[in-house]
Amino acid sequence: MSRTARKPVSAPRLTSQGQATKDRIVRAAADLMAERGAARTTVEDVLETAGVSASQLYHYFGDKGGLVRAVVAFQADAAFERQQPFLDHLDSFDDLKAWRDQRVSLQIENGCAGGCELGALASELVESSPEARAYLAAAFTRWQEPIRSGLHRMRERGEMRAEADPDKLSAALLAALQGGVLLTQIHRDPEQLAAALDAVLEHIRSFAV
Repeated sequence: MSRTARKPVSAPRLTSQGQATKDRIVRAAADLMAERGAARTTVEDVLETAGVSASQLYHYFGDKGGLVRAVVAFQADAAFERQQPFLDHLDSFDDLKAWRDQRVSLQIENGCAGGCELGALASELVESSPEARAYLAAAFTRWQEPIRSGLHRMRERGEMRAEADPDKLSAALLAALQGGVLLTQIHRDPEQLAAALDAVLEHIRSFAV
């Protein structure tokens, strides 16, 4: 960005109008970063798209880093919302299958175009911004948690053998989702995602009692 970063301002609780302005800036930035990437999205681009002044943007976010962190949070929330109510109920093999089906169906509906916005931000920012990497790590940990918790409940109920490791299995399933979405986007083939998820789900089912 060409503008000089400014120190974030500790603002009082926002008015409804202020919150609406802040939300509009984040949505504009999220759309631009999804289309162009974070590095190629300038402050000027966001100002023009959101229809706000530079003073407003810096008041709410401090600098581009603050805006990027807000976009990471926005994309994380959007990803979780798209997976509800499935993420709240991942404590049975049927529930895991239903979540898998929803993920694959979404790719089909989108014509296998446009991958995971959170994953795209991660691939661009993890090596260039340690602070952004920390926020992305927290977002993916938050994403993994409902999967891990569901598998823990299955093991505690005796539906999975004691040697099943919910931490490793949930990490593998989330990795399969991210890699499968990328391959589906590249090949325009939803079977890429289906195969990746099915392989991990089959492994998880191998621990069934």
